[in-house]
Amino acid sequence: MDLEKKTIFIISGASKGIGKTMAVECCRLFKPNSLAILFARSREGLEQTRKEIQAVNETITVKIYSMDLEEATCTDYHLIMADALTGFKVKDFERAFVIHNVGSVGDVSKTAKDLSDVDDWKKYFHLNVFGLCVLTAVFMTCFKDIEKLVVNITSGTAVKPYNTMAQYCSGKATREMFFKVLATEEKDTTVLNYSPGPVDTDFISNFQKESKNEELNKQFEKMKQEKTILTPELTTKKFLQVLKEFKFKSGDRVDYFDEIH
Repeated sequence: MDLEKKTIFIISGASKGIGKTMAVECCRLFKPNSLAILFARSREGLEQTRKEIQAVNETITVKIYSMDLEEATCTDYHLIMADALTGFKVKDFERAFVIHNVGSVGDVSKTAKDLSDVDDWKKYFHLNVFGLCVLTAVFMTCFKDIEKLVVNITSGTAVKPYNTMAQYCSGKATREMFFKVLATEEKDTTVLNYSPGPVDTDFISNFQKESKNEELNKQFEKMKQEKTILTPELTTKKFLQVLKEFKFKSGDRVDYFDEIH
């Protein structure tokens, strides 16, 4: 896959961690006069990501949108796209590329049988599933006339259950199936479910503070001590390699630890 194209690039959760690193390293490759649209809650974090993008590719226009993605609607996303595309013509770009990176760990202090609050479930799924489904629908509509690449940041938890992670596992599994269906329906769109592996980010730190899954907590702590836990830079490098070598079929899940040669 040729990533060096004039691109409209959209990424959620772009203020820190994997999202920030992917935003910078993807934008490093794009042709001049590409457009990056960044979503996250933290405006300060988004401003820093914008600075780092423009330091590696000063020709890119970077639009940032600080918003609570738990509350985002279809109308919100259409308005944002209209604002971001002001002064641009979609037909002048070669590809539209979206990375759905946003996600939260959910309530990991309880086991599945204790997760009885419907509102809590709704809140979790709105951020981690419903919102990205709606953003995908807007993306497909806005950029129907150009080549499209859709990436879902998934996890091993989408295919393997873990104690105290009922919300997270359920959300990731649902996301994967949604994008598999999208790939089946939209033959002219390339879809990838990328699992980045265990990465040293706030996500793991928050899990360790809140979860009662002692076995998994010990595994994470051991990886940190032995420095075998991945960094955002390492997993982003593998991600870009996966895209460039393009040995997956649309809709596939590819894990950091998968052999692609």
